Amino acid sequence: MNATKKILISGASIAGPALALWLGRCGHDVTVVERAAAFREGGGAVDYRGRVHRTVLERMGVLETLRGLDTGMGEQALLDESGRELLRLPASFMSGELEVTRGDLARTLYEASLPVARYVFGDSVRTLTEHADGVVVEFEHGPTQEFDLVVGADGIHSTTRRLAFGPEERFRRDTGWCVATFSTTAPAHLGLRNSGVMWNDPGRMVGLSNLLGEDGAMLVFHAPGLEFDHRDTARQRAIVREHYADAGWEVPSVLPSAATASDFYFDSISQIVMDRWSRGRVVLLGDAAWAPAPGGMGNGLAVVGAYVLAGELATAPDHATAFARYEERMRPYVAKCQKQGAGAGRFLAPVTGKQVKQRNRAYRMLCHRTMRALFERMTVKAAEAIELPAYGLPTLNRPTVGVFPQS
Repeated sequence: MNATKKILISGASIAGPALALWLGRCGHDVTVVERAAAFREGGGAVDYRGRVHRTVLERMGVLETLRGLDTGMGEQALLDESGRELLRLPASFMSGELEVTRGDLARTLYEASLPVARYVFGDSVRTLTEHADGVVVEFEHGPTQEFDLVVGADGIHSTTRRLAFGPEERFRRDTGWCVATFSTTAPAHLGLRNSGVMWNDPGRMVGLSNLLGEDGAMLVFHAPGLEFDHRDTARQRAIVREHYADAGWEVPSVLPSAATASDFYFDSISQIVMDRWSRGRVVLLGDAAWAPAPGGMGNGLAVVGAYVLAGELATAPDHATAFARYEERMRPYVAKCQKQGAGAGRFLAPVTGKQVKQRNRAYRMLCHRTMRALFERMTVKAAEAIELPAYGLPTLNRPTVGVFPQS
């Protein structure tokens, strides 16, 4: 498909800018629309493992930049309910071979794509109307436009998916756990410096870490059937407060940050399961299509998926063939990653005291040299469970198109 296309990407987190980078380099007219008023900083650590992730980042031209932003995360201590240290988990368990903050990753991809893509912040898609030759897109604020193709890279609560495929509840599979992350000031006596601690009591986990001098918290708790509005941040902050109100250890000193942190994030630990990721001229990418859950290498899937989608669009005779090839190549990979992420909540925050002890025993086993090596081989094997075609995608940028915040 060599003809230049006018392509809209909804979502400017990870998958969207990664795809914009490739499509822009291929000469397409790319617009990325993002609901947030400006580029979003913040977020916890994300990691990459193995040859496949490394190859894609290298071909994008961002690998060395990201290596310079590596968190240098060290060991993580596992604590019991009283705060007593039980064992230390090696850095490779959580950090892979390359770990960066979500904000650093997003900014790197965003800045790399700026020369070849147009960004519109503070707006979102309202309606999609497809006809034989394109898709008419009505925006919440900007003027209606027509595009050849539309890509939904707008996350687990994707508006694009809802408009093109139906309501979210048809595709979202909740695991019964929730996760919250936010910046906080960790108690000084913990001595965290590029390291972390993880505390559990039944059904709840609190992880504190220091990355590049910044302290952050990650809370995971069991809450099956919990209902909330994913845009109601005030209610989400209250949910965290309610679920940890009687928690011990250092939690009372950390919890106030959940009420005030500007980078507060909260959601259910869920996966997206769909029979198909494309319909006509609309296709989904990243969490909008699959959302593997924590531990499922979601950021790795996002950049690999962007590479494959761009590559198929560059080499297929038409978009329908490209979308079919993209799904065929990515689905087995996504399935493996979703299987790996499915038990994240259960492992991070076991529901009963007995299950916490069983999980801790599993950690102890994995800390032995032989088991550690096996675990690391298994995680790399999962990360490499896809063959990457060369595609011959270009690596040079063309002149800047621009950034257009909406008023």
